[in-house]
Amino acid sequence: MSDAAKAWITVRGHLRESAGVRLFDQWLKPIELIDGTDSETIRLALPSAFMTNWVRNHYADRLFQEFRAILPEVRSVSIETRSASKAAPAVLTVEAPAVAAAPAVPTPGAAIPVRPALDPRFTFDRFVVDQSNRVAFNAASALAEAGKPRFSPLFLHSGTGQGKTHLMHAIGAAYLEACPGANVILMSAERFMFDFVHALRARDTHSFKARLRAADLLMIDDLQFIAGKDATQEEFFHTVNEVMATGKRLVISADRCPQGLDGVEARITSRLSVGLVADIKAPDLALRRAVLERKLVDMPDARVPAEVLDLLATRITANIRDLEGSLNRLVAYAQLTGESIDMDFAVATLGDVLRGAERRVTIDEIQRAVSAHFELKPIDLVSARRAVVVARPRQIAMYLAKRLTTRSLPEIGRKFGGRDHSTVIHAVRRIEELRDKDREIDGAVRTLLRELEG
Repeated sequence: MSDAAKAWITVRGHLRESAGVRLFDQWLKPIELIDGTDSETIRLALPSAFMTNWVRNHYADRLFQEFRAILPEVRSVSIETRSASKAAPAVLTVEAPAVAAAPAVPTPGAAIPVRPALDPRFTFDRFVVDQSNRVAFNAASALAEAGKPRFSPLFLHSGTGQGKTHLMHAIGAAYLEACPGANVILMSAERFMFDFVHALRARDTHSFKARLRAADLLMIDDLQFIAGKDATQEEFFHTVNEVMATGKRLVISADRCPQGLDGVEARITSRLSVGLVADIKAPDLALRRAVLERKLVDMPDARVPAEVLDLLATRITANIRDLEGSLNRLVAYAQLTGESIDMDFAVATLGDVLRGAERRVTIDEIQRAVSAHFELKPIDLVSARRAVVVARPRQIAMYLAKRLTTRSLPEIGRKFGGRDHSTVIHAVRRIEELRDKDREIDGAVRTLLRELEG
């Protein structure tokens, strides 16, 4: 039995334990190790393109880490579809093996540029733009242009599944197209930490530092995962300083603004705030519908009625990733069963998803939750009192009402003591601004969202 095959037995055991029996049996158990896999390049296969895409989206990094922990020489993990053996596999490591990316001959001793494992689906032309993400999109496009960057670093923040990672892959692809010989590195903060710890144990931190600081474009995703990791933050800080000092491009993403990153050193958040901080807000109905239309462009054989698209866009509101995943599932099930997609088929196929999104939070529930959190009486939120200790919680409650309910602005205003709709608009905008600047406000909103949506 090969080293890769022995490692795969261990990895499967870890996945079954961590994922649980139901998820493991449905998605991970069908994975097979392709015969002939060596200990540097692990090749895995699944029986359908739908299952392949799901595992790529949810377990690519985890599979790489599991194999790498057992076999340090592993450099890539590819996840393929058995029925599509002629198609090129998508290599889902953080970085692909080093290859020359340009015909130019490097100078002696110079590092050969490496091409990151960019997802070909994540390009600028596939990113649907509206007011909620326009600043982030324009900033990403500008940073990908050749020539001296207008700003750096670019800090992207939003909730999960709103498009941060898409934009980072798009930046990498566009920049490599503009500068084919560039050295581009895209990695998660978790990968940064893993590689740094591995370098420490191997007593080879010099190579780790040299590799990252030689990048012309360095992109690090999900910065929140290094919170509380002092040694990793120390190295991250010096890496950021070096990249910025040499005028190179730096892109960082996280689930909140720099000042809202609990457990991340102030000197790091201050440094990252020097460039451009751009947020991506939750998608509204129009954007969700447009995303589905754009997704269907890449599915020429799929026939999805407009009423089904309206159902998905209306009911699946959490994030873009869940929305696209639901459409993928719907189309895949139709192809596997040979049935046509209509409303009945959509409800039968996505019943669990639609039921999960069906619960509607009421304004009364919001008022009770906010009152309890801030130790007020519910009547205070509808009173005429303007003291900050009451006014700020009232604004937060209005913000949550706008975000979590389908009530109109005038209806929300009436539920808060007969206030005008313009008061609600002001409250929503004010809380959006404060969430970017005030860690305490952002933390309170996040706590209340978890409580109300849970």
